[in-house]
Amino acid sequence: MNRIALALLFGLLPGCRAAAQASPFPVPGAHAAAVSGGARLYVTNQDDATISVIDAGSRQLLETIDLQQLGFSATAKPHHAQVEPDGGFWYVTLIGAGKVLKFDRENRIVGSADLEVPGLLALHPSQDLLVVARSMSAVNPPKRMALIRRSDMKLLDEVEVFFPRPHAIAVHPGGKYAYVASLGVNQLASVRLEDGELSLVDVEGPQHTFTQFSLSPDGKWLVLTASQSHQLMVFDLSDPARPKLARTVPQERGPFESAFTRDGRWLVVTNLDANAVSMVDPGTWETVQVIKHPQFAQPHGVVISADGAWAFVSNRHQAGGAHDHAGQKATGAGVVAAICLPTRTVETTVSVGHYAAGLGIAAPAQAPATPQGCH
Repeated sequence: MNRIALALLFGLLPGCRAAAQASPFPVPGAHAAAVSGGARLYVTNQDDATISVIDAGSRQLLETIDLQQLGFSATAKPHHAQVEPDGGFWYVTLIGAGKVLKFDRENRIVGSADLEVPGLLALHPSQDLLVVARSMSAVNPPKRMALIRRSDMKLLDEVEVFFPRPHAIAVHPGGKYAYVASLGVNQLASVRLEDGELSLVDVEGPQHTFTQFSLSPDGKWLVLTASQSHQLMVFDLSDPARPKLARTVPQERGPFESAFTRDGRWLVVTNLDANAVSMVDPGTWETVQVIKHPQFAQPHGVVISADGAWAFVSNRHQAGGAHDHAGQKATGAGVVAAICLPTRTVETTVSVGHYAAGLGIAAPAQAPATPQGCH
């Protein structure tokens, strides 16, 4: 563990703590003008080596970034994206190229880090840190999660988590702990970021295939999708260092990703094998509605708009029904569906590239009190 690098990052060495408190993240250079330009949604098209850029307000396609034109191969496999809260910079993982890229608002590459089969990403809420897990397309990826300094894209460390295929990743709103879970075994871990101290959690039952986390805005609940056992695992974070399984919630086939609405009132879940999106009430942990739509075909990623009005869902549109990133030949272009949350209906669909996978959108700390933009 590179404890000196992490100590500097978290302001734990003598003389560093005051400086860290005086200079809160976002890093210098993240320009406020990005907010006024409108929120953007970034869609990774894994089979095309492209990234679609969508205006979140108008739900219109703005640009398609061709990674081959930027010097990468046709098998670069962009997989997941994350966006700074002010929208000034954004990040994407390239499974096939072994890279994590940093783009600016003008979609120019401004930094990169080399990393073996990078998968899902999570932004630290207050520190200059990007936490990276591994792709499920790799049969035997490293049993480590990576820590990258966002400002200069320096790989600070790779933290051993001991279990195979670490895929799901999230950072607690308080910023002290990261969570990572395995596709291969029924285990997850909490990692104390300031020193890498790890606590393993075993989950009983059949093979669950943990896919991705979501965290409630108040930090009380950690939800983990179990795509093979078709359920949500809900963990109590009364002690953030030791997640405790509180309940399971049955789902449609293949729950893949989930996202809490900005007010914590709803949990939106993509059900990849059922071609459906579920609305779960965290107050009762009951599924109150299963949304169907002709353009739902292997719904994969989900993010919530900054104003809380929309859930954006990526759809792979691949032949076959297996939730397997080895994939089948795509039958058509991927689709992003915009769900109006107040009405829980699909209002818009946008055609993107083949195998639309992970999504990224800016999530400012402060959201409007009431959703805007659809009713």
